[in-house]
Amino acid sequence: MADIGTPPKVRVLVVDDSSLVRLYYMSALEKAGFVVEQAINGIEAMEKVLSEPFDLVIVDVNMPRMDGFTFLRSLRCSAADVAMLPALMISTESGMQDVAEARAAGANFYLVKPVADTELVRHVCILTGVAL
Repeated sequence: MADIGTPPKVRVLVVDDSSLVRLYYMSALEKAGFVVEQAINGIEAMEKVLSEPFDLVIVDVNMPRMDGFTFLRSLRCSAADVAMLPALMISTESGMQDVAEARAAGANFYLVKPVADTELVRHVCILTGVAL
């Protein structure tokens, strides 16, 4: 995938308990020019978003300690500067109730795994306002 010229200031937090998934997303997004940080669960992600600026969070549903739905609900109730942070939820859960719960929790968009690297980058660009 070619570099799309994303400014280095566009920061994405990938939240997933699977190291393989985090590395896959990180590789695709860094290749596209994004700066990527990672967290292994919602608790670690909340600590990061409250201490560092991010332009987008990508979050899984099923994680230990704090799942993705709980993380998003907590994020949306946080201080104003992080409450509006765009969120892309990506999960193996594909039921309509999962999509509805994700939206109710505060997800801006929901994708079902597996996600191709080009699809991931396209959605991240849309949600961060980066031209494709």
